[in-house]
This record gives sequence, structure tokens and C-alpha cells, in this order.
Amino acid sequence: MATAESALRLDATWVDYLLVLIYFLFVLGIGWMAKSKVSNSIDFFLSGRGLPAWVTALAFVSANLGAVEIIGMSANGVEYGFQTMHYFWIGAVPAMIFLGIVMMPFYYGSKVRSVPEFMRRRFGNGAHLVNAISFALAQLLIAGVNLFLLATIVEALLGWPMWVALVVAGIIVLSYITLGGLSAAIYNEVLQFFVIIAALAPLTVIGVNRVGGWQGLKESVASQSMLHTWPGTDISGFGNPIWSVIGIVLGLGFVLSFGYWTTNFVEVQRAMASDSISAARKTPILGAFPKMFIPFLVVLPGMVASVIVGDIADGSAAPNEAILYLMRDLLPNGLLGVAIAGLLASFMAGMAANISAFNTVMSYDIWETYVVKDREDSYYLRFGRWMTVVATCIAVFTALLARNFGNVMDYLQTLFGFFNAPLFATFILGMFWKRMTPHAGWAGLVSGTVSAIAYWAVANFSGAEAALFNLPGQGTAFVAAGIAFAVDVIVSVAVTLFTTPKPDHELVGFVSSVTPKDHFADFTEKSLPWYQRTVPLGIIGLICVVALNVIFA
Repeated sequence: MATAESALRLDATWVDYLLVLIYFLFVLGIGWMAKSKVSNSIDFFLSGRGLPAWVTALAFVSANLGAVEIIGMSANGVEYGFQTMHYFWIGAVPAMIFLGIVMMPFYYGSKVRSVPEFMRRRFGNGAHLVNAISFALAQLLIAGVNLFLLATIVEALLGWPMWVALVVAGIIVLSYITLGGLSAAIYNEVLQFFVIIAALAPLTVIGVNRVGGWQGLKESVASQSMLHTWPGTDISGFGNPIWSVIGIVLGLGFVLSFGYWTTNFVEVQRAMASDSISAARKTPILGAFPKMFIPFLVVLPGMVASVIVGDIADGSAAPNEAILYLMRDLLPNGLLGVAIAGLLASFMAGMAANISAFNTVMSYDIWETYVVKDREDSYYLRFGRWMTVVATCIAVFTALLARNFGNVMDYLQTLFGFFNAPLFATFILGMFWKRMTPHAGWAGLVSGTVSAIAYWAVANFSGAEAALFNLPGQGTAFVAAGIAFAVDVIVSVAVTLFTTPKPDHELVGFVSSVTPKDHFADFTEKSLPWYQRTVPLGIIGLICVVALNVIFA
């Protein structure tokens, strides 16, 4: 009887291996060329703040288009179909546009080097340390997910043991990040964006054609609810359509989405590398346009796999394996090599983003701020390179945690509920309420995170029978995020009432009401035609995403 590993073995030939080898040579070559541009820590951690908007926008999208996104969202496509589009159209695009229009002026204009540093300048060391440590921990866990998924691909391709695949895969990313820092990561992410699209587009077209086109897919899926985005009761876990819509809009669309896209340094770091405040603001907005259409290339293959791949349809294979089975069954040699390179690219885009953000926060926000202060710049540059090595080694071990989840999106949404939801509450209060105090900043963060973990522990390990603790789909993650956000706000307001705020002059550039309107002015925008300006681009993006929600409702 064939094992699961042998069933997944891809029938690759020398042509496929050659294409993968060429891709790796490009990746390492980019890292080597970027090395010559690294002369100080700002070059290594923030690309010298000299990249154009189109480069940072593609890197912004590619950093999130990792193996987690492709494997995880295709797995959601198997289970929930078009309801998965909510993670893009509700759970990404509006928050990306908000980040560009409202928050990037504060991040870029304040000249901070990281999101946790913004937290320190606004709230002081207590909130900063909580944010920096929780962020660093989250990046190690998420990098482990990316590493595990690549190891799965290598295991399927070559039949290597999991531990060998983990080590080899880690060395690949370590090489180019250590050489060229963020510049190597960003330019590789631009390359990886196009490689990923070149891999997914043929797979999607061939797959949909194999099931008889769109009409054939509609007739073949297990449930007609998979063909509609709303009310999304399967993915939200709420049986009542009204509660489902509320849960998706508030839990995913507001708390989880805004918590991730507006405060996650993995994404914000790409915009911070831009050459102007205008480019920084447009980075997430320009990225929102490809983000709207990428789900057709990851969700549709999952839906196709649920129909034509017997092991997926009967439940004997995990949803996470849908893309691999589809590659095995549908792609001829040559295209198979492109698809393999695309999956490897998606892994490296995701993991490199996690590690480049991790080494920045560890170097600037933890080591330089609290451990070894006032050393020469070259010292922190060397330390950042060593942190890259450390992060890669730790990710090999955190990858093993991801093996316990059949759908890695369940794992990721849980992490985001723990860390990003309370962080967003603290940021949004602190950026628009000058009265909020430093004590409230760290107290809200800690209480929000602890409350989310407590809810998750009760829901998963206590045997509680209340409906709130037994939500199917990813409803538990939505509720955990909502609880974290609400508790953070309540505690922050309560603590603020009994503690002393900072004086107004210390909040200029960090709080909206005390920052002059022209404080972050970028006069280059005024010379651009209207369709190249930040706000009109954002409005166009919102119109497009509303139209997609209406068309596929």
C-alpha cells in the first residue's frame, strides 16, 4: 500500500530541476549584488530608505504571499470555497488602504526604524518591550510555518526526510538575507511575485478547464454555499446569517485585519524602505490592487482539488496538500518545474519577510535599547546578521509545531488574535486620543493578549459546552481577536483615567490632534496627476473591492 509521502511524490524530470536551479541562482545572485549596497545598519534593515513605490508595493504584497498564503488559502478553498475571499476583500484591502492614507504618514514621517520604536516614542519602554518581545516571538512561529511548508514541498519532490528538508530550506533563505539584508529580501520578493503568478496561473486555468469550466465547478462542489462569499456561515462558525456577517465584518474585517495590516512590521517595513513619504503611503495602496485578484489563483485551485483529487475529496489527505496533489495530477513537465519554483518562491518570500523584520526588531528595539547601548553602527549591523542566523535556526524547531495543524490558517489566525488584535487597539487609541498614558499602553497590551489566550485555552482544552467556545471554522480566532481588542480598550481607558499623560509637545508626530496638518507634507504629490495621488488611488481601490463583494455575493 502506498504511503502518503509516496502518493504525493512529484514526477519531476531534469527539465523541472533545471528550472528550479536557475531560479535559485537568481535568488542568490540578487543577495550577492545587494551586499555591495550595505554599508550601514539603515542599509541592511531599511534599504537606506531609497526604493521606489512600485518596488516596495510588489514586495509588500509578496511578503504576505508566502507559502502560508498559498497553501493555507488553498486549504480554505477546499473547505469553504469562495467564502475564503473574505480574507482578501474584507480582511486585507480596506486595512491596506487605511494604512496608506492614515497611518503611514506617522510611521514614515516620524523617522522611526520599526513599529515597536513608534510604540516606545508614543508610550515609553513598558509598552515598547511588550510589543517588541511579542512581535519577535510571533515572527519565529510564523517563519516556522513557512519553513515547514517548504519542507513538505521538498519532501514531496525529493523524498527527503522532514528534518533534512527543514535544514536545507533554512540555509537557502539564510544565505541571501545575511548577505544583502532588506534590499536582498525586497528585490527577491519582486522576483518571487512574478514567479508565483507564473506558477499559479497555469495551474488555475488547467484545473478549472479540467472540471468543465466555471459551470462545471458550480455543479461539482460539495456545497452551493462554497460559490458565494456572503453570509459566510461556514467560515465564521456562526449559524445565524446576521451574526455571521457581523462576525466577519468586525472580527475579521476590523479587528484581525486592521490589527495585522496596520501594525505588523513585516509589512510596514517594506513601506518604510520607500524613497519618500508619498511612495510610502502609496505602497500598501498600490499593493491592494493585485491583492484583490490573487485569491482567484489560490482559492480556485483548492476548490478544484476538492472535486477532482480523490484523496482530498474523501478526506484521506489534509487540505494543506491540495496544491501539491493538483500539481502532481495536472501539470506536465516544464510547467511542473515552474510550479515548484513558484512554491519555493512563496516560502522564501514569507520566511524572508519574517526574518528581516525579526532581525530589525531584535537589533534596534531590544539589543540596542535595553542591552548594549551607544555602540558604533557596525556593531549593530554585525548583530543583525547574527540574529538572522539565530532566527533561521529557531524556525527549524518552531516548524515542528505547524505539523499539528491540518489547516495552517487556523494556526495563523490564532496567533494574530493573540498579538495583532490588542496591538491595533493600543495603536488606534494612542494615535487619536492624546490623553492615553504610557501606563495604559502596556497594561492594555498585556491584558488584551492574556484574555485572548485564556479564551482560546478554555475553547480548546476545558470541555466547555457553551456555543461561544465551540465554534466551527475559524470562528474561535475571530472571537479571540474581538475579546483581545475589547479588553485592551477597556483596560487602556480605565488605566488612563488614573495615570498621567505625556505633555502635548512630546506627542507631535505621534498623535493626530496635536500634529500640524503640514507636519508630514510631501509636496511632490501636488505635482502629480490626480490618479497618481494617494487618496484618489485609495478611493478607487475601495470602489473595486466593493464591486467584487457585490458580484460574488
